[in-house]
Amino acid sequence: MLNIDLHCHSNVSDGVLPPAEVVARAAANGVHALALTDHDDVAGLAAAQAAAEGTELALIPGVEISVTWNGQTVHIVGLRIDPVHPELAAGLHNIRMGRIERAQRMGDDLARSGIVGAYEGAYDFAANKQMVGRTHFARWLVAQGHVPDMRSAFRRFLTRGNPGYVEHQWTTLENAVGWIRASGGMAVIAHPGRYAFNARELHLLLDAFRALGGEGIEVITGSHHPSEYGKFADLARAFGLKASRGADFHAPGEGIDIGRLPALPHYCQPVWQGWPELETHFSLSPT
Repeated sequence: MLNIDLHCHSNVSDGVLPPAEVVARAAANGVHALALTDHDDVAGLAAAQAAAEGTELALIPGVEISVTWNGQTVHIVGLRIDPVHPELAAGLHNIRMGRIERAQRMGDDLARSGIVGAYEGAYDFAANKQMVGRTHFARWLVAQGHVPDMRSAFRRFLTRGNPGYVEHQWTTLENAVGWIRASGGMAVIAHPGRYAFNARELHLLLDAFRALGGEGIEVITGSHHPSEYGKFADLARAFGLKASRGADFHAPGEGIDIGRLPALPHYCQPVWQGWPELETHFSLSPT
């Protein structure tokens, strides 16, 4: 049984470790195949691939694209993408430009609540200055003593109805899936349990995603409670979607570590089933 983790972040987006250290950590944790899926940026993939050369680990090029659907933010993971494909590259560039303006507005909103200097503080936490995001603000809030931990930061700030949350229009679901498919990749809905959709809205999302050519859904993820695994495994089967597994790793000590998740339920069809690079790398047919 291969240990496959298809969702993690480096400091190119809102992770803490550089891409090469993410790969090294995954290899040390016994991961056989890893997808680096930084938010709206593929700049870490070359360093990650270089770090994976000569190891037992197969690197899968990926990205996590920010989407607005039905008034809420949804994340779509692209797996096995071509990171230099012009359509994908142009789309991601446009999203990153919007991220800068959003981060400045988040800082302004926190200042109106009496928390001054948040944008500058979050900016200092971001290795990639085009990618200042909520996680960087949360780390700054913890470091400044406004909250005791990351979970509290998101519970009290940065989420809808709380200081630091600002409305932002990301790209469309159609664009995100289209860019991924144009680059030769597979589109997967990230951590569906995180979205505040009711059952009808979630079903509409899955229908729209599948109609656009989306192929997978994260079932086992660090963003899901174990009690949710069965629910999303059943939804994957009901909607004819393949199942993915990924820790959504950002930093040591924050959530689930890379490669430390349970296996997919036996009745799920894995997104990686039949991937030729895994068959070649491991001289077997992955299941």
